[in-house]
Amino acid sequence: MLAVIQAGGKQYLVKEGQELHIELLEQEPGATLDFQPFLVTDEEGTDVKVGTPEVKGAMVTATVLEHGKEKKVSVIKYKPKVRYRRNVGHRQPFTKIKIEKITV
Repeated sequence: MLAVIQAGGKQYLVKEGQELHIELLEQEPGATLDFQPFLVTDEEGTDVKVGTPEVKGAMVTATVLEHGKEKKVSVIKYKPKVRYRRNVGHRQPFTKIKIEKITV
């Protein structure tokens, strides 16, 4: 089964057993999350259920695995001829989850 869920203002295409990084959540590692999917389909795409906006009765269950930070992204500012150079790094926090079950 495949489903489209929304977490942190972004939409993700997920399937059972998949691990993914989403925006930082306040739940502790080991906690269970439930998502309302926008779309549910089987692997071949023959049985598609599209919600308005969510699919009624469908649920995606996930488990929080860990919290962390992504790799550093370098943000460089430069202006020629005026000796202006700035190099600032940013590490985006994330929550790693595992999709346990998709129920229709």
